[in-house]
Amino acid sequence: MANSKYAYVKNFELPDNVLPRTYMVVRLDGHSFHKFSMDHGFEKPNDEKALRLMDAAAIQVMQAYPEAMMAFGESDEFSFLLRKSCNLYNRRSSKISSTFASLFAATYTFKWKDFFPDTPMLYPPSFDGRVVAYPSSTEIIDYFSWRQADTHVNNLYNTCFWALILKGGLSTVDAHTRLKGTVSSQKNEMLFSKFNINYNTLPDRFRKGSILYRQNAVDSSLATAQELDGPDTGDSAQSSGNKPARARKAVVVAHCDIISRSFWDEHPEILSE
Repeated sequence: MANSKYAYVKNFELPDNVLPRTYMVVRLDGHSFHKFSMDHGFEKPNDEKALRLMDAAAIQVMQAYPEAMMAFGESDEFSFLLRKSCNLYNRRSSKISSTFASLFAATYTFKWKDFFPDTPMLYPPSFDGRVVAYPSSTEIIDYFSWRQADTHVNNLYNTCFWALILKGGLSTVDAHTRLKGTVSSQKNEMLFSKFNINYNTLPDRFRKGSILYRQNAVDSSLATAQELDGPDTGDSAQSSGNKPARARKAVVVAHCDIISRSFWDEHPEILSE
């Protein structure tokens, strides 16, 4: 940056580097997405196309930033985990949150027609972002457990709420009143007895959210923008004239339980420092 008599204004910028040697979670939330979903006619209580679009935007972020070890998404939010040793943008909170949010929003808009070919986008969506530092794997597991528990609570309520409206003929006010003060067991009973809906058989995507993480895969084509990791697998491919296969880290999407310890035991690389 060129020096001039005006350069002093840079002194007004405040440092916002995240504490070193801590995990970072970048959480993105849709701005006014209740209105956005209504204006674009999303299905209630869950629009699978909209959720898959969110997954696609999150995959793009993880492909662009290999520092992201895992992501979890539900509804209009996504959280990305950065390992302790990550030094992305010198750990500047504003830089990390703004680039993640802008790429996510841009991808969501760019890929809209892939998921909603018959629904024009009326106006662009926006997402806010924040970075939170966590000292240990205990807090990280608890954080993602909290988000998945929140997914279940919200989805159970919304499933009941929209069943009362779409199948029970209630107004939104009456549906909220009917559900006020109810607990999970009562909501489950209501769904089954009144609408013949077994909540536990609903798609895992709706009940558990989306978990994105990296796992090894084999790709024989080297003409790819995805991450490549590891040596060539052998000489046979080379001698036959084919491109050698290399192991790469592919971003996969799962809809599984992350509250129990088994997920973390099966994927210890997620919490590696």
